[in-house]
Amino acid sequence: MFTFKKSYFILFILLFIIEILIALYVHDNFVRPYIGDVLVVILIYCFAKSFIRLPVLPVAIGVLIFSFIVEILQYCNIVDRLGLGHSRLARTVIGTSFAWEDIFAYIAGFIIVLVAERKKISNQTNRQDQVIRS
Repeated sequence: MFTFKKSYFILFILLFIIEILIALYVHDNFVRPYIGDVLVVILIYCFAKSFIRLPVLPVAIGVLIFSFIVEILQYCNIVDRLGLGHSRLARTVIGTSFAWEDIFAYIAGFIIVLVAERKKISNQTNRQDQVIRS
């Protein structure tokens, strides 16, 4: 069940760097709130797939549910309840306010993961078919 997939870990690192750059340097009304939320689902998925050998769908659903839980905790002011309201890092990573738009961004990230993984599997199957035919 446990493994290490270098390719997923590299994607995780790249997405993490992008998320940090967005958090530090992008202060707009689209990229930071929406694209950042789409990417965070993909980032968490890549992190999970780096270490866990499970099929795509259960991992993707688990990440989506985790994202929903974090969003619900934002609705409950979890950062303040944990006494972390003064921490800019905690406020940025966990978030401070519930938004339905975030839920839709998480779903978009989930769909991107499923489409990308399906394409990857399709490409691998095509390569295997070409090797067999050769």
